[in-house]
Amino acid sequence: MDWNVAATVGVALFTLALIMIRPKKINEAMTALLGAILMLALGRVGLGDATRVLADKWDVFLFFLGLMTIAAVADNAGFFDWTAAVAGQLAGGSGLRLFLNVCILGVIISTFLSNDATALILTPVVFTLVSRLNLPVLPFMFACTFLADTASFSLPVSNPINILVGGTFPQTQGLGNFWLHLLIPSLLAITLNIGLFVLLFRKQIPKSFDLAALEKPRRVIEVRGAGFFKYCLVCLCLIAVGYVVGSLLRIPLSLVAISGAILLVGGAIRFDRFHWPKLRQEISWSIFIFIGGMFIVVRGIENIGFTAQVGQWLVAIIGTSSFLAVMVGTFGTAIGTNFINNVPMALLAISVLEQLNTTSLSSTTHTGLIYSVMLGADLGPNLTTVGSLATVLWLLILRRKGLEISAFQYFKLGLIATPLMLLVAALALWVSLLI
Repeated sequence: MDWNVAATVGVALFTLALIMIRPKKINEAMTALLGAILMLALGRVGLGDATRVLADKWDVFLFFLGLMTIAAVADNAGFFDWTAAVAGQLAGGSGLRLFLNVCILGVIISTFLSNDATALILTPVVFTLVSRLNLPVLPFMFACTFLADTASFSLPVSNPINILVGGTFPQTQGLGNFWLHLLIPSLLAITLNIGLFVLLFRKQIPKSFDLAALEKPRRVIEVRGAGFFKYCLVCLCLIAVGYVVGSLLRIPLSLVAISGAILLVGGAIRFDRFHWPKLRQEISWSIFIFIGGMFIVVRGIENIGFTAQVGQWLVAIIGTSSFLAVMVGTFGTAIGTNFINNVPMALLAISVLEQLNTTSLSSTTHTGLIYSVMLGADLGPNLTTVGSLATVLWLLILRRKGLEISAFQYFKLGLIATPLMLLVAALALWVSLLI
């Protein structure tokens, strides 16, 4: 290993360490940007190469811009407050039913609007709800972020990772193929996640709460304006359908998100509810710096031949065993996501899979590897706060609310729940390969 390669590895490790430690006044975006600058300074990523990397990922950037705009406009319309009121009313004063309602809502939003939408939409909903009821917020907040990832492989649209991986390999395309291998693992993981959280937070979840403290759903609509609210509700339903149709037709999800954002912004202007300063404040601009910086850091790792070497090791380890393929693919990807985030890790995994010598692998083993990468990148990030972009968005929202969640605090909970969910889901995936 020459000094330049060693320096590249050092920069990558230094960047990851800072992201995990999160020193005061140095957030994830600043760390990723520093790592990218160092990669450019070393010459492992040229300026032209970096520009191409960022340009190629236009779909990811536009997707998050559209998604955050949708959440901000919907919040302005009172959608979050209305949902909070409905969830509270349906709980009927029971703390456990309220917690389960939050979990179910998270599953629904993740399934049809992606896990990132859950972080953006459900987190403010739940925070508003539990704060108004003077309930402990942590159990409900953790339910938001964990279920965002746990339910993110229910449909191809549930996570951009599914489209990213599935669009690369023909054997995974089509809803039938997707459900054949991932529907049962998804249902098992969701059930296990909810059950574990009910058990772990049983002492913190209140037995009852005062329904009188909640604002009536109809009152929320009246205060915010019935016309704009109904318009936003229709738009959100259309966006949900658009995500599903877009995933089936292989239309970039960013186009659906941006189109939905334009519809909502247009409605806000029409109803005289558009406020640019407020919208600008609601969008987490630092997430784009984080994503871009990490893409460049990952490109530096690719340029030293890392993915090609990993591909050789992978073939040597799994041989022709579909069981080993699923386990190594799932847990290997899951571990990686918790260090470099699931989007860059998925890109690395795709690069590794594309360079595999498939002549030495059976079709079943190769298919198992591909789906295990989806599984590991979707479910695996629940160990650290930087594992998925949904969790990063969740952290940013909570910080704005004045609530800080430490990396160690998150890791302790993730270490209890995530390995077990990964194991159960991976075993179910392996069984599907044998059918």
